Amino acid sequence: MNTRVEQTRAAEAKRAGGRALGAEAMRARARAVRAPFSLRCGALLIDYTVVVSIVAFATLMSRVLGDGARATSELTLLLGYVAAITVAALNFLVLPVFTGCTLGKWATGLRVETAGGEPPGFARALLRHTVGYLLSVLTLGVGFLVAAFSREGRALHDLIAGTVVVRR
Repeated sequence: MNTRVEQTRAAEAKRAGGRALGAEAMRARARAVRAPFSLRCGALLIDYTVVVSIVAFATLMSRVLGDGARATSELTLLLGYVAAITVAALNFLVLPVFTGCTLGKWATGLRVETAGGEPPGFARALLRHTVGYLLSVLTLGVGFLVAAFSREGRALHDLIAGTVVVRR
């Protein structure tokens, strides 16, 4: 079956009352707009850099401000950790629910969506970015590499949450 027919079926299934797409239609949609693995890596690097830079800045500031006052140093570092956790939660849980993308995916022109083409809900985003990422990391990165070799371009965390990363 050619890609044009699969794309047409996927579009028809999506219009049919928002029901979940079948496996064949989902594969057709994923192939049509599949996000390249290199862009996915770039997006993850941007997301990681944003969070780590907050911690690095807080560490630097705690060293500068905490010259003679240990309490000031510890408070600055604590505020940095809280800010980093807050930004990570907003970036990985709140933004994908409403926009379908994190800061890194936005910068690289990618979007996370369900099989039906909708932004993932809170439960899917939570599952994808907590359990899914944890399992992808615990497999020593093999969970992330699955996206490079699967036809649909879906990583382990995408398979777990029922999502796909596509170009906008």
